[in-house]
Amino acid sequence: MKDVFKDIPGSKDWKKIDLVDKGWSGDKKYHIITEDNHQLLLRVADISAYEWKKEEFKVMELINSCNILMSRPIDFGICNDNKNVFTLLTWLEGTEAENHLPTFTAEEQYYLGFNAGKALRELHNFPAPANLKPWSHRFNNKIDQKINNYKACEFKIEKDNKLIDYINDNRFLLENREQTFQHGDFHIGNMIITKSNEVGIIDFNRYSFGDPWEEFNRIVWCAQNSAHFASGRINGYFQGEVPEKFFRLMALYIANNTLSSVPWAVDFGEKEVKTMLNQAKDIMDWYSDFTSYIPKWYIPHL
Repeated sequence: MKDVFKDIPGSKDWKKIDLVDKGWSGDKKYHIITEDNHQLLLRVADISAYEWKKEEFKVMELINSCNILMSRPIDFGICNDNKNVFTLLTWLEGTEAENHLPTFTAEEQYYLGFNAGKALRELHNFPAPANLKPWSHRFNNKIDQKINNYKACEFKIEKDNKLIDYINDNRFLLENREQTFQHGDFHIGNMIITKSNEVGIIDFNRYSFGDPWEEFNRIVWCAQNSAHFASGRINGYFQGEVPEKFFRLMALYIANNTLSSVPWAVDFGEKEVKTMLNQAKDIMDWYSDFTSYIPKWYIPHL
């Protein structure tokens, strides 16, 4: 296997290469241990992804000044006789948050979420490129596409009209929203808890630019695992009174994401479709069929 990586500078000093078979990314990921026992994360993609991966690495370098615990960029280039593109990053040592979180007390879960929220706020300090179209234009197009995809899907969410009505009735909230860097997949599945109980952020490969509050569309994965963690994440992000508009927008983004998750799951089989439909049931309950915009699990403070 080392022949595949022979073009990567320093690879001759790698003593162990283990495949990391987790996540939804199309990249192949490897845990590297060097001869001097440094740990690295190697991501390998097809050469056709070169331009995207090049931009991704530039963005990682841009946010590298961020004062959070995260995978940091080391090197980027072409390998395997021009068949692949590689990205080399620092390795975050720890356990997966979604598995480790239940071992903490409710209070500890809350403060882990609080620190995750603070980290997300740090990431949103990086503005989006100035040439982006207004967020309302971009996201309304996304809503239209996702509603159409859902209507064409054979699987349906119970009381889906309530979901769609909430989305359509609250599109006006998208006007004049600021746009910043977005992690793109910010939830406990992309977080590590270290031995010192710090929260580290991984997997930036779905980064984008847009309304920073859209990042809360995947908080459902956090809330299903721990209401205390999810609540702490919101409160840590704002570190003060949470604006009413935030909750209205979070509900909009979650509703839109819920709608799109069902047709997305079809390509992955019946089990994944069932997972998304069950999650949709939880979400409908949290929001009382979207007659409320503050989820039932939210804890204002400890």
